[in-house]
Parts: sequence; structure tokens; C-alpha cells
Amino acid sequence: MEGQILNNPIKNRRLRLHIAVISAILSLTGCQALTTGDGGSERREAELAGRAQQQASKNTVPQAGQAEQLDPDDLWERLRQGMEWELPDNGQVRVGREYYLAQHDYFETVAERGALYLHHIVEEIERRDMPLELALLPFVESTLDPFAQSSQQAMGLWQIMPATGRNLGLDSDWWYDGRRDLRESTTAALDYLQYLHDTLDGDWLLAIAAYNSGEGRVGRAVSANRASGRDTDFWSLPLPAETRKHVRRLLALSSLVAEPDAWELSLPPLTNEPAFVPVPTGGQIDLARAAELADVELATLQALNPGHLRWATSPETDELLVPREQAELFQARVAALSPEERVTWQHYRVQRGDSLLQIAQAFGTRVDLLRQANGIKGNLVREGAILMVPQDRDPAAAAPASAAQGLQAHDYKVRRGDSLYRIAGRFKVKVEDLIAWNSLNPSGTIHPGQQLTVYVRGG
Repeated sequence: MEGQILNNPIKNRRLRLHIAVISAILSLTGCQALTTGDGGSERREAELAGRAQQQASKNTVPQAGQAEQLDPDDLWERLRQGMEWELPDNGQVRVGREYYLAQHDYFETVAERGALYLHHIVEEIERRDMPLELALLPFVESTLDPFAQSSQQAMGLWQIMPATGRNLGLDSDWWYDGRRDLRESTTAALDYLQYLHDTLDGDWLLAIAAYNSGEGRVGRAVSANRASGRDTDFWSLPLPAETRKHVRRLLALSSLVAEPDAWELSLPPLTNEPAFVPVPTGGQIDLARAAELADVELATLQALNPGHLRWATSPETDELLVPREQAELFQARVAALSPEERVTWQHYRVQRGDSLLQIAQAFGTRVDLLRQANGIKGNLVREGAILMVPQDRDPAAAAPASAAQGLQAHDYKVRRGDSLYRIAGRFKVKVEDLIAWNSLNPSGTIHPGQQLTVYVRGG
């Protein structure tokens, strides 16, 4: 069968480890059996026995408490230790491997994102006693980008479809989408994968295929093959080309991470420690204000909390993920805030006959801030729509277009060759401001023709 294991570096290493342990034990037993009663011989035999015990101790699989082996410094090594799958060496997997090796900056990109997200994913998979190869699935799904969105509206690290997200209990509203939230989406995706695995004959490859193309499609393919007397493993099923590509790329990535040296691959180091800490906020808070309190860039806070769709957290959310090093500082500062200082935004449901000018006057703000905060280009607002209303008293938390600063909104269409850094330099503004003003993915890209709002000085 094509899926038969030909090369499993993880199991090979474990086998060599067990052989070393057995050899050490046999050496110890042999030394004890050769005791002759001669004092010198006994000393020599005791010395040999001690060395054998030391060697056995070095080679024995670590038990609980031996953290230096179970908890390596490098996160890639931790992945290798938890890999379980038998990796086929077939043409399809080789094609997947060549695909990744041809992308010279691929691992640099995913490692940069992995520094924020991968440790949490690995922790959750280990806690469930699932194979750690699954930690590489978001690499295939989204290139480890929580802001990724497909043309079919799949979203987040795990590329969860809207209907699947609802079925898995992920909340989604105007403020927040659980499919983009690191912790919520990981929990839901792993729940779903475990369900698929248990439903589809305990076969992880079938579970991954079903995750991509649907449980029904894979189930029907298995039933059809079984009815006709054919094999029902992944490689024998008539599945869509996209699904086959999806699975082979996951296997290819697994083989590269398992033995990078064999492919002359240098994986950027990843520290095996948490990147963030959840900190209570005491209620809704402006993301810009939270970033200031935590003393981090707004883009960093957004990258750790991608489930929040607006400039303030959801009214239903009372915590944020912040970098570990800043957690204590943020917790102390946010606890000292008054209710008025937490949020300089309100939300308002548009009534019949409302206009932007009337709403702005009612809330003591300005029309240009309402437009910018809600992505409105003209003057019309739809009855029933929920508007985010920025308060002009805190230009750092809202758009920095206050009269005191003399800033005016300027529409800019992205040109070929533009980057956020180039545009920021052209208008003499900060990159993080461009990201905040336009609700951009901090680690994403912009494209020609994209419309951006930039706040510049008038005159």
C-alpha cells in the first residue's frame, strides 16, 4: 500500500534509545555475573556496573520531573518529540516537500508568527494527547496568520467556515469573531479534529481530509470504497485534488520539521515558552489605550488579540492577551483606570431619520470621526446599523484627527510597489497609525488599488 511507512525518524530515534538502554542493562547484569571473589576484580566489576548504570540513566526515556528532556529550550525540538505519524516517502509527499523548500522565506515568515502563537497550540495538543503533527496544520491552512480570510469566508489560523464556527460554538458579532481568536479557534479546531478522527475509523489522515473537504464527502468516499471491496485509507480514496494537496503538504511539513538537516533546512529558533498572558481588563477598553498602558505597539496587541474586529474590545470581553513581560505592568495600570478612562467609544443603533451630523452632534463628536471609525464613505447610514462612536476628548484612542492637532482625513489609493512603511514615510506618520486607522492586519500586505485613510496636517 502506498501509505506504508518507509521512513519514520521519530520512531527510529526511539528505537535507538531503547536499544541503548537494553545494552546498558545487559552490561550491568554481565558484570554482576562475573564476580570471582577477588578484591581487585570486584572493584573493577563495581566500576563497570556504575558506568553501565550511568549510561542507562542517560539513555532512559525521561520520567516526570526530568524537565530538561521533556521540555527542551527549542519549540521545534518539542514538536519532534511529540510526533507520532508514520511518514510515507511517496511522490505526493515529495511534491509537497519541494513546494516548501522552494519558498526561501517561508520558514522565516511562519517562525515570526509562531513566536506568538505556536507555543499555545502545542500546549493544547499535548494536553489532549493528540499527535503534535497537528500543530503544523495552521501552517498549511493560513501560513499561521490569524487575519487570513479565504474567498469562501473561512477565517483565522485554522480557516474555520462561518457555519462550522457556529456549530462549534464560536461567537461572532459586530465586535468580535471567535474564528480569529487564538485560544477560542484552537479549542474549536481541535475539538472538531478529534471528532473527525473518532468518526472516521481513528484515521488522522482521513480526519485532516474531512477538515478540508467536509465530513460527508470523506465519509461517502470511504463507504463507496468499502462497498466495492477497495481499501479505505486516505491514499485509496477518490478525493478532490485540493484535499489531496492539503494532506500531502501537512505530511511534507512534518518530514521537514522532523529532520531538517536531511533537507539542508535551517529552522529559525523558537523559544519554548509562552508568548502571552491573559490579563483581566475590568470590561470594555480601547485597544489603543490598552497598548499604551501595556507599553507595547498597538500592532503587537492586535496581533495577540485578532478576534477583536473594532478599535475597542467587545463589551462581552473582560480580558486581553498581552506579552508576558508586560503583563504585570498592564494589570496594575488597567486596575487603576476609572470607567471613563477605559473606553472613549460608545455604540449606537441608527434610528429612522438619523444622519451622521445628527449623531455626531448628539454624542459631541465629529462626522469625519464617525466615517473613519465605521468605514463610511458618504453621508448615508442604514437604519438599524450599529455605529461605533469615538469621543473626541481622547485623540490617541480614537482617530488622531482632532481640531487641536489640525489633522484632516486624506484618502489614498495604494500604488504598485507601495508598502506601509513607504506610505507612512510619504505622509510623515507612523506605520502603527496607518494600521489602526484602517483596521489592517499587522502582519498582512496591502495591494494596488486598496483605499486607505491617512490623517495629515491641513494647510
